[in-house]
Amino acid sequence: MAKRTFDILFSFVMMVILSPLFMILMILISIDSRGGVFFAQTRVGLNGINFKLWKFRTMHVNAESSGQLTVGSRDKRITKVGYYLRKFKVDELPQLWNVLEGKMSVVGPRPEVPKYVAMYDETQKRVLCIRPGITDYASILYFSESELLAKSSDPEATYINEIMPAKLKLNLDYISNMSLLTDLKIVLATARRILR
Repeated sequence: MAKRTFDILFSFVMMVILSPLFMILMILISIDSRGGVFFAQTRVGLNGINFKLWKFRTMHVNAESSGQLTVGSRDKRITKVGYYLRKFKVDELPQLWNVLEGKMSVVGPRPEVPKYVAMYDETQKRVLCIRPGITDYASILYFSESELLAKSSDPEATYINEIMPAKLKLNLDYISNMSLLTDLKIVLATARRILR
């Protein structure tokens, strides 16, 4: 109950405070490239139920047709404005709405696309027992995930065999020790990582 109360208050206050920034970003995205301002992607949420995760659009239209992983910050599918949105993680801000509507939490395992969730073993599926989050320990540790993938000769294999299992282990550790204090620490650590 305390976690949900925190989610509602935090997401509502942040959306109000950041509303002027939202307007500026919407204008910049519209000017920069063809397509909508927002990007919705199907992710797997609480209890394995799919939902639409919202982001500011950072790629050209139909970019997903060539793969769901982003490889390197200079992936040719990324728009000029999108590069900076991704660099400072502000493309994730529309997920505050996902939190407000109850599909996500501020802190929790990052929601994955169905393709990769289908690869989870029974232990790893435990991450679906709580609402997914905007940030978590894995988001901080793998802040530059796309750059790591860019160094691999087979980015998808690296993600499936190395990065994804490591992130899931961090998420399972979080679930075993979750608390409101832990959530606050993760939020602050995420802010520090972005500012750094």
